[in-house]
Amino acid sequence: MTRIGFIGLGSMGLPMAANLVAAGFDVRGFDMRPAAMDALGAAGGEGAGSAADAAADADALMLMVVNAAQARAALIQGGSLAALPKAAVVVLMATCPPAAAAALGAEVTASGRRFVDAPVSGGVVGARSASLTIMAAAPKADYDAVAPALAAMGSKVFHVGETPGQGATVKALNQLLCGVHLAAAAEALSLAKAMGVAPAVALEILGGSAAASWMLRDRGPRMLEDAPEVTSAVDIFVKDLGIVLEAGRDARAALPLAALAHQMFLSASGRGAGDRDDSQVIQSYDLLNRRN
Repeated sequence: MTRIGFIGLGSMGLPMAANLVAAGFDVRGFDMRPAAMDALGAAGGEGAGSAADAAADADALMLMVVNAAQARAALIQGGSLAALPKAAVVVLMATCPPAAAAALGAEVTASGRRFVDAPVSGGVVGARSASLTIMAAAPKADYDAVAPALAAMGSKVFHVGETPGQGATVKALNQLLCGVHLAAAAEALSLAKAMGVAPAVALEILGGSAAASWMLRDRGPRMLEDAPEVTSAVDIFVKDLGIVLEAGRDARAALPLAALAHQMFLSASGRGAGDRDDSQVIQSYDLLNRRN
């Protein structure tokens, strides 16, 4: 497998496609923004004129778009599924509800192509450094076919099951914990401010204690900044925790902590901070605790 079509050259998709090029794959990518395709060309890949053009003659088609609706639009309305050779593999790498990933997989396999449900975790930093965690679900032979390409983009690649939707389920579990941990870290540091304890001191103590979490250590310092660099936006957690809650509804599983965290990210987004770094969810707590 050497020819890769890649749709979605955003802040994560572009470095992922570039890492495929660096690993020796022939990559043809498509994005609605010509500048993104120019950047892929500068990295040694090739820009495509359309989604269908990206898929033509490809051994595998990677979809790193925003959601399941965009993935389906690229495959069906964009013509990439029809342009993809029979027996080629569609790899869905976007974060999608498990039911949506399973439904898309059924459409792809009904067309005679293969399908791998393979969402990723690690954000822009992981995409740039090829250190993403990739959670792939597909029949073993189909997983094995794309495993070298996945390894070019991620340092931790897992075959989590044989059924499309299982990869999306594991990603939902990941985002549930990430979102709740992030919200809890913001709540704690906001409380420190409200009680007159220097947040930097609280962060140093908590980050080295049993209360520590990866999210506290990574996002905590950025919570102390007024305008930190955006590595993952507030609106990503609005979307991803929404997916978690949808999965919970489908499973008839109560997710009260996820629901509360989702409300705090929604609050930040509703104030116009959706494109700010997700650490800025702390402002939702600061506003709740403001004393007049």
